[in-house]
Amino acid sequence: MAAHAPSSPLLPWPRPAPLLLLLALLAASYLALARLPAAAPLSALPPVPPRGEPTSSSCAGFYAGAGAARAVSASVEDFGAVGDGVTSNTAAFRRAVAELDERAARGGGGRGARLEVPPGRWLTGSFNLTSRFTLFLHHGAVILGSQDPEEWPLIAPLPSYGRGRERLGPRHISLIHGEGLNDVVVTGNNGTIDGQGEMWWELWWNRTLNHTRGHLVELANSTNILISNITLRNSPFWTVHPVYSSNVVMKDLTILAPLNAPNTDGIDPDSSSEVCIEDCYIESGDDLVAVKSGWDQYGISVNKPSTNIVVQRVSGTTPTCSGVGFGSEMSGGISNVLVRDLHVWNSAQAVRLKTDVGRGGYITNITITNVTMEKVKVPIRFSRGADDHSDDNYDRTALPRISNVLISDIVGVDLQRAPMLEAVAGAVYEGICFRNVSLRGIRRQGRWHCESVYGEAHGVFPAPCEEFRKNGSSSWCGFS
Repeated sequence: MAAHAPSSPLLPWPRPAPLLLLLALLAASYLALARLPAAAPLSALPPVPPRGEPTSSSCAGFYAGAGAARAVSASVEDFGAVGDGVTSNTAAFRRAVAELDERAARGGGGRGARLEVPPGRWLTGSFNLTSRFTLFLHHGAVILGSQDPEEWPLIAPLPSYGRGRERLGPRHISLIHGEGLNDVVVTGNNGTIDGQGEMWWELWWNRTLNHTRGHLVELANSTNILISNITLRNSPFWTVHPVYSSNVVMKDLTILAPLNAPNTDGIDPDSSSEVCIEDCYIESGDDLVAVKSGWDQYGISVNKPSTNIVVQRVSGTTPTCSGVGFGSEMSGGISNVLVRDLHVWNSAQAVRLKTDVGRGGYITNITITNVTMEKVKVPIRFSRGADDHSDDNYDRTALPRISNVLISDIVGVDLQRAPMLEAVAGAVYEGICFRNVSLRGIRRQGRWHCESVYGEAHGVFPAPCEEFRKNGSSSWCGFS
């Protein structure tokens, strides 16, 4: 398991129990309680335990590949790589993946190949993985991202973004990349992938960036992905980015970036489904986890939602952003997300829903439960965007819809403000439920701030705004 940094002032999370069978009947029963439509494909989501009982279930069963059982295996040294931290090993990594894939195709019986990275410092530019493939980093192994931008080639922008996220036109490829793959594993004995992103951050700070920065790991249009037991450091941009993918598991990860490093999100599932994020420690200059689904008219057109996502036992700090964020790029829709056992400190927000005019889409059927926080500026925030659009052709009438959001069992101390819930003008926010929320030690603004956001609140301190005080008798929110 990756070593998680001991920054938390609360008791550490309990060690995760072994993988449990996902109990479809209990999951469906719980999610029905949270007002999820019966027709939704919810049987894969694990149940929420009764209040007060620890969470021990795992969603790692979303990954159903072969894992470590590969037919052929070799070390990157066998392909001429040198782990001195100076020699470029780009050609060696690319050759290793291609040759191992060929060997597995000849005599592997469909079980694929495994590339071993031994202890050492292995400098490389971008390389692509292949299907039925395991990249294994031994303890003491460090993959270092090249400092030559030419070794991060340009590729086409994602269809649901229409352009690079930061700059018009193409974008730099991720350091470790995959497209249209099945059964990919990136794991190890706490080896490290270090993007050496400072060069890219300087370009961003100096406003000399020509193309959108690359991610550290991106897998697109792929299925059965497992990323586990490694440390990921200093990504140029978002760290782990599964996009248009399904059956993705990211667990036991340590993700680190300087707290001022721009846009170094930890994990960003994007237009993806059946996604499991669990037992991760993240320090970042942006959201620890951000669920996305495309940007404005491009996301609406592609219409690939993010759905059936579990985020559990995640902890960390981000001074400018959120523990878990939804959006702001959410134009393809976000639904059926369970966030639980989240611990955030020294951060801007614990949970944030971010949308904008022109986004369209929806954020619906969201359960956020058992969140602890200390020294957080705003514990829960619904916010409008800052006129952030892919181009000027977005639809000014495309408004997001936010509904069926259950936020329960929240504890916060040493906060700056009470929750801030601000709607996009003209958008619908309904079915928002707060239950069993205790926010103490608020230093600046103890009153909730609400603008056109409506729902119910039960067992909440401090008292919510008027929009949540007219509590009905609906069992889905008031249930205890």
